[in-house]
Amino acid sequence: MTWPSLMAALTLWDGAGLAVMLAAWALTGWLIEHPPAGRPSVSALMAQVQRNWMAAMAARDVRIFDAQINTSLRAGAGFYASTCLIAVGGVLALIGNTDPLEMIASEIGTDPGHALLWQIRLAPVALFLGHGFLKFVWSHRLFGYVSAMMGSVTDPGDPEALVRAGQAAGLNIRATVHFNAGLRSMFFALGALGWVVGPAGLLAGTLAVTWLLWAREFWSQPRDILLGRQNGAGS
Repeated sequence: MTWPSLMAALTLWDGAGLAVMLAAWALTGWLIEHPPAGRPSVSALMAQVQRNWMAAMAARDVRIFDAQINTSLRAGAGFYASTCLIAVGGVLALIGNTDPLEMIASEIGTDPGHALLWQIRLAPVALFLGHGFLKFVWSHRLFGYVSAMMGSVTDPGDPEALVRAGQAAGLNIRATVHFNAGLRSMFFALGALGWVVGPAGLLAGTLAVTWLLWAREFWSQPRDILLGRQNGAGS
């Protein structure tokens, strides 16, 4: 397949679908982290919970429980970083050998296309996963900074204790922001897999992932619980 024929195979619908996905990814992340004042997201509400947590931690004499919580958060970031790295390796291996995808396309009666076409359509998946990996690694590092800052908090009653607790809260919030960004990249990597079946699949994957993220941040039961509107469990 020559470059002119390849560009002909990648229609305007492919370009439009990719542009919509990138715009949805960027806009969703921005609005979740910078929601309207009258409609806070779950992420924004949890930021205040994190500030309250560090203030309560500064008032405690024994902070083993707080340290354990932060350790579990750091372990979660490390787990997802490892998951992303493994997934990137899998996608790169598939990009290097597209024969399985071509065989599947032939079996279901569609045009198997050219290897380069499959590679281009898998590239966004690898890029989203790579972005997620970098976000999780930095989040893991920031949670380590939180541990150090928590360890520097002085005894209750010392005015410096609340200052350092506020700094620990700020670092904790930034670590969570990057962690959430990594999760969004993983979600959009799944949506980008829809491009394998064509531009319609890419658009469907984009809409599904965008709606899922948006609903969990702005229309979910956890959000109502954080706002004090109900008590219960749900997604």
